[in-house]
Amino acid sequence: MAAAQTRLPAGAAMVRRLARGCWSAFWDYETPKVIVVRNRRLGFVHRMVQLLILLYFVWYVFIVQKSYQDSETGPESSIITKVKGITMSEHKVWDVEEYVKPPEGGSVVSIITRIEVTPSQTLGTCPESMRVHSSTCGSDDDCVAGQLDMQGNGIRTGHCVPYYHGDSKTCEVSAWCPVEDGTSENHFLGKMAPNFTILIKNSIHYPKFKFSKGNIASQKSDYLKHCTFDQDSDPYCPIFRLGFIVEQAGENFTELAHKGGVIGVIINWNCDLDLSESECNPKYSFRRLDPKYDPASSGYNFRFAKYYKVNGTTTTRTLIKAYGIRIDVIVHGQAGKFSLIPTIINLATALTSIGVGSFLCDWILLTFMNKNKLYSHKKFDKVVDTLDQHMGQRPPVPEPSQQDSTSTDPKGLAQL
Repeated sequence: MAAAQTRLPAGAAMVRRLARGCWSAFWDYETPKVIVVRNRRLGFVHRMVQLLILLYFVWYVFIVQKSYQDSETGPESSIITKVKGITMSEHKVWDVEEYVKPPEGGSVVSIITRIEVTPSQTLGTCPESMRVHSSTCGSDDDCVAGQLDMQGNGIRTGHCVPYYHGDSKTCEVSAWCPVEDGTSENHFLGKMAPNFTILIKNSIHYPKFKFSKGNIASQKSDYLKHCTFDQDSDPYCPIFRLGFIVEQAGENFTELAHKGGVIGVIINWNCDLDLSESECNPKYSFRRLDPKYDPASSGYNFRFAKYYKVNGTTTTRTLIKAYGIRIDVIVHGQAGKFSLIPTIINLATALTSIGVGSFLCDWILLTFMNKNKLYSHKKFDKVVDTLDQHMGQRPPVPEPSQQDSTSTDPKGLAQL
């Protein structure tokens, strides 16, 4: 009974101390100790670090990156292209319907500048092309009947026959004959191609901001009949000469027309919607997309055929291997508008980052300065817990009056 009576006051005192500590933590305001160190070098480093952090956030984050704005990338976009012009080869005039593929006009359009024509092909048997692997032969034993080469032109008949020209022999195939390199004719269409015009009609929409705009601003119906693109004087006339596009991409037109290639027309819609709508303008750039200096993958060509019927039956065709300039229209963009949430977040980040200067100078002060121990003693107050002094042994419970004096004035604090 006596032991229980002596423990009750200690438990009550502990409860009172916990309650007092909780109320103190709730109501009291705590602020860090400030120590003024009169050191010019350290003070200069501190202010310079703060200045650099401030300049970074003001100039780069807020002015360059415009981080006070809510942004949206990748606008919804539609593209319509239309090519106009005529050209001629040695014995023929070519119009748009013949040299533009596909004819309907989209974000990708191919303009044929050179063709290799294999006329009057018919279904039959003929020598295989020497370009096909293992097509050359010395006798019929070298040709397996029914063999099909996926890189070839037909199914082998098992016969070894003379080639179209020269003394060589190749395996005979059942295919559209003669094969492509047997009697092909070359026609160059690029003589007048630099003067072809390409209309690129583009409209974009940013759904987050409900903002839409197109690259044609004039409301006059005949506006596009009398204008040509100029970035400074007429940026809203999206009619480009093919020669201008190739020149801006840094390419030689004659060489590109002969081997073919892919040119990208990049339209950038970077819009600051805090400004007026007239400040949101398309920016055009041009560059070659296929690897120019890689012989294995540079250039651009494709094949198609024109079929002819006699008495309602397809009997002949003309095979065309076309080289051309392919135009890929690519639309990029980003729109931004002021928003309170990113502004608050970046301001809070900026204010927090300024404290990096104090952290750096504290590290220099406590690590590299001559009087670092003195600074450490002034900066930190060390309180030794009585439990640590007794190596884990529970100390005797003091009287309530002693507890109050200890809690209000811990050992060592009254002397600092």
